Amino acid sequence: MSQFEPKPLNILILAAGLGTRMKSNLAKVLHRLDGRPLINHVCRTAAALAPEKVCVVIGHQGEDVQLAVREELDDSLVQFVWQNEQLGTGHAVNVARGLLESQDSTLLVLSGDVPMIRAETLAALVQQHRAHRGRGAACTILTVKLDDPAGYGRIVRDELGQFESIVEQKDATDEEKSIREINSGIYCFDTTKLFETLSHVKNHNAQGEYYLTDVPSLMRQTGEDVSIYRHDDPFEIEGINNRAQLAEMERVLRRRTITRLMLDYGVTFIDPKNAYISQRATIGRDTVIHPNVSIEGETVIGDGCTIRSGTRISNSKIGHGVEILDNCVITDAEVSGGARIGPFAHLRPAAQIGENAHVGNFVEVKKSRIGRNSKANHLTYIGDATIGENTNIGAGTITCNYDGKNKHRTEIGDNVKIGSDTMLVAPVKVGDGVVSGAGSVITKDVPPNKLVVGAPARAIRTLKSED
Repeated sequence: MSQFEPKPLNILILAAGLGTRMKSNLAKVLHRLDGRPLINHVCRTAAALAPEKVCVVIGHQGEDVQLAVREELDDSLVQFVWQNEQLGTGHAVNVARGLLESQDSTLLVLSGDVPMIRAETLAALVQQHRAHRGRGAACTILTVKLDDPAGYGRIVRDELGQFESIVEQKDATDEEKSIREINSGIYCFDTTKLFETLSHVKNHNAQGEYYLTDVPSLMRQTGEDVSIYRHDDPFEIEGINNRAQLAEMERVLRRRTITRLMLDYGVTFIDPKNAYISQRATIGRDTVIHPNVSIEGETVIGDGCTIRSGTRISNSKIGHGVEILDNCVITDAEVSGGARIGPFAHLRPAAQIGENAHVGNFVEVKKSRIGRNSKANHLTYIGDATIGENTNIGAGTITCNYDGKNKHRTEIGDNVKIGSDTMLVAPVKVGDGVVSGAGSVITKDVPPNKLVVGAPARAIRTLKSED
């Protein structure tokens, strides 16, 4: 390999710990931030750097961690290695030796509980590591300065400002404790030199553990170059150690997301402190978000919408000019432009609401399509159904889609008027222009332009176009 050709990039994510300070039976990296496990945030950032491979060190609840990681990374990219004993960060890296040391690569080491680190920051770290003194460093450490560095390992520099050592809080002198530059726990290594040095790390400390923080000092002692990449945003490198920190990170992330939507995208928040918006959501210009609204996942909301209080929208697509009234729940659904939803409506997965359609009070829609200009305004269940255009569904209507073993579909045409308290027993088709009387029970297909009444419903006459 030419000295000017960068070595391939591999990434190692440490995610084996339980996290005792979380006071939880759930592994720390599986706790959720912005609706996703902490490890998923780190994996998505890792993938953005286009590495050749990503190795994840797992331990506590490792099978569940694998499932979470695979939500973000393809099996062709990711490999897992078990750390069955928790013997320190140096030991965690060492268990991946068999997967990594044979390749002459650059290795980026990340922590699975540091979710807010950005790909741009890591790319700059890798670039400095590779370019250091024209030949690359053995190790590059990402650091930041903190007003209150208590609890963190301090970065000790020599008289020339070069790296000398990392001193942990419990081992630091009073002078060293006054240092504000701290170790983030994020490193870039020459892989070969890393594993060579790891072989010399001892566990002669109070914890009896092997520390990765010993590696840069040992490298420096043997004459290797150790560089420092000092970052200016402490929020990016914050780890999650307890639930208070998790809640605070959620608050900061939400505030940043809402501020970005207001300043960059022209979204109005009536009460920004009482809105809960996913970082991954997209919201259009002149949309108004009222208090106590939750918008989750990869929801997309168009321009000029109004979202009233108490509404929760998750992983859904909302068109332009939609009005969603109070206390609606919309999950994995699609609402077209000009539609009006609620109040107290429930759109379940695979619900599709057409342009200018209305779904009103206490109406539930599941795996169904409601056509353009159609209405279901009151106390109705629409499941596994297709409803045409300009159709009105009366109050108390139910599509009876389940026979005790299987689900069946209901098809209702255009310009249909379904009377109040109608039961449609699927599978059943109702043709264009049909009118059903109140309380009808439709058990058989109805041809177009028929008036049907009764239980079971029967056609009593054919309707004229003006009826």
